[in-house]
Amino acid sequence: MEQLEGKVWIADFIFTNCETVCPPMTAKMAELQQEIKEKEYDVEFVSFSVDPGNDTPEKLNEYLTHFTNNDDHWNVLTGYTQDEIEKFALEEFQTLVHKPDSTDQVLHGVNFYVINSDGVIVNEFGFTEPDLTESILKEIEKQ
Repeated sequence: MEQLEGKVWIADFIFTNCETVCPPMTAKMAELQQEIKEKEYDVEFVSFSVDPGNDTPEKLNEYLTHFTNNDDHWNVLTGYTQDEIEKFALEEFQTLVHKPDSTDQVLHGVNFYVINSDGVIVNEFGFTEPDLTESILKEIEKQ
């Protein structure tokens, strides 16, 4: 994640065959991306797949096309194991990721995280919060 060093970024956790929260979360992230582009802020976006066994880079990139035609500065990450993403999410973001054996759906947190240029999480926001975009923009302006 060297390309994120020294940059402010926004992160979330998604997967491509999600039947509930991921599509609206990704739509909200695309909306944020557009607002931030219009304000000309230097911000990166990172969506971690919580289903790396199924989410190839190609699947993730195709998934993004349903929400935006501009994936500049938007990094969709996969290629690790299920255990690695579950441990990473808990240790680095204090959020749960769990893939039960009985379903193809993955349980995961629904927050957006603002990370400062030192790589420290400075705030997190539930994706359904009213005024989410404005709150994240204010947080970015502080960085």
